[in-house]
Amino acid sequence: MDLPLLLTGEPKAPLAWSLVLSGAVVILSLVPLGAGRANADFTPADLAAPRAMFERLPAWGQRASWAHQNCFEAFTLHAPACLLCLLAAPAMLAASPLLALAALLHPALRLAYIGAYLANQPLLRSLSWVGALLCTALLYTEGLKALLRA
Repeated sequence: MDLPLLLTGEPKAPLAWSLVLSGAVVILSLVPLGAGRANADFTPADLAAPRAMFERLPAWGQRASWAHQNCFEAFTLHAPACLLCLLAAPAMLAASPLLALAALLHPALRLAYIGAYLANQPLLRSLSWVGALLCTALLYTEGLKALLRA
């Protein structure tokens, strides 16, 4: 295959990529958190109580921790929405470029969320959070519509 899966015209590709990329965002959110922990003089003794070192993190490191925790929450909402659309609405996917856009926009907005959190930009952080949540809500709405029609 010469073209990436995303460009092949396969209607399920954006949802599959959204799942993969959204999972990658959760993993990538560990990078700034790890950097924050490195700045907090992490020691092997901290493994016994990893949350106890939170107060030693710099302010941006604390925000990195909060962003990382929020990534798990967002992923647990988004992944079932993608799976619902993949299983219940495969025919509808080809007819809905908005659905594909929402699926692919979600991981990008989540990355923006992490960046805004680290940069201490609450308005941008909130806008990216709401945007990603709306993308997920659109997937649920369209997936449930297709499921109820079947």
